[in-house]
Amino acid sequence: MKVGFISLGCSKNLIDTEMAIGLFKNNNFEIVNDVKKAEIIVINTCGFIESAKQEAINTILEMAEYKGKGACKYLVVMGCLVQRYKEELKKAIPEVDLFITIDEYNKYWDKILELLSKPNFKSQCEQLEYMNRVITTGNTTAYLKIAEGCSNRCTYCAIPYIRGPYISRPIEDVLEEANMLAQKGIKEIIVIAQDTTRYGEDIYGESKLSELLKELCKIKEFEWIRFLYAYPEAITDELIQTVKENDKICNYFDIPIQHISDIVLKRMNRRTTGKQIEDLICKIKKEIPDVILRTSLIVGFPGETEEDFKKLYNFVSKGYFDKLGVFMYSKEDGTPAARLKEQIHHNTKKKRYNEIMKVAKENSNEKLKSYKGNIYKVLIENLSFDGKFYIGRTYMDIPDTDGIVIIKNTKENMIGKFTDCKITGTNNYDLVGELLN
Repeated sequence: MKVGFISLGCSKNLIDTEMAIGLFKNNNFEIVNDVKKAEIIVINTCGFIESAKQEAINTILEMAEYKGKGACKYLVVMGCLVQRYKEELKKAIPEVDLFITIDEYNKYWDKILELLSKPNFKSQCEQLEYMNRVITTGNTTAYLKIAEGCSNRCTYCAIPYIRGPYISRPIEDVLEEANMLAQKGIKEIIVIAQDTTRYGEDIYGESKLSELLKELCKIKEFEWIRFLYAYPEAITDELIQTVKENDKICNYFDIPIQHISDIVLKRMNRRTTGKQIEDLICKIKKEIPDVILRTSLIVGFPGETEEDFKKLYNFVSKGYFDKLGVFMYSKEDGTPAARLKEQIHHNTKKKRYNEIMKVAKENSNEKLKSYKGNIYKVLIENLSFDGKFYIGRTYMDIPDTDGIVIIKNTKENMIGKFTDCKITGTNNYDLVGELLN
């Protein structure tokens, strides 16, 4: 049978989708990119914030229309939204044939065979396995998930209730998968977890992120190594030096600080103060002058006063961060923050969001202009629709989140290769460049 997949949400969720694709493929199902041709449609959902939930529900309803009208015979929904609201979803969307929670992933294939009325099907593969992933992020870049869940218990976050406590993967398992990815031709590896800086604490008694990164550097096929979601309180001097001393590790820190006001940080159950955050940023910039810093912020958290917001606005205005994402606080079921009385009106949240985004864009434009004339190593990933331009990235950008480099196509067969590029201009959040001989 033909199976089509839709993966929603974060890159950690995408890896679960890739494992599910591998499970079907290894059991001789045909994977198709066009869901209109699929006899089985599988949707991996996100349930992190309200907008993600709505996107998931809309996608399910849209795919349900293919049942009876097109090739689709079975609609399967899995992931975070199902983990939180399975019973409600079963009642609300009866068009779905099978809901699979995260807790049921160890029985994933049994449930599929039961749905297809094939309990005696001789399976070549019966589990979701990292080693059987089908990489969907192109031929050069792949994500590497080193842990599941989270134990930080930030008061606004539903992840611990969806994914459970933080559980690290043994370092030998991670390295085995990394070597498999290298053999597939992957040149850029992006290390992810809900909090990468906690890696190994639960099984080794201390963080092993620096050790893992150093081991990954030994894999000769990798040219770029990144790690995302590094919580500020756990970024050690050792980790900074590891990035500084290893050329393969991109000088890029993704540090979700969420806020800078001590009062708001405490209500969020974050483990840093504003001063500690600022001191850390200054230390990283001093040690690694060409470092790129990304962060994520929340505006409109319950109880955030105008004074709190002003502190955040002034902090962003200093231009510490090269990349910045802003979220309006989303009231999530079952979280401590949802029970706080001082909820902020949506209009106030939207106003504060717009103000932060405005200054962030101004900062970004200034930084991008400063790159003009510089020469960077660029990974060429694609061609524009008309074939006139290559689309690539520097070490300063992560896929699907940051900017790109737009380069006039003067050479052929550059996709999947690294090349030097001179920056000649900017285009909104992106760079324009030319290939060098």
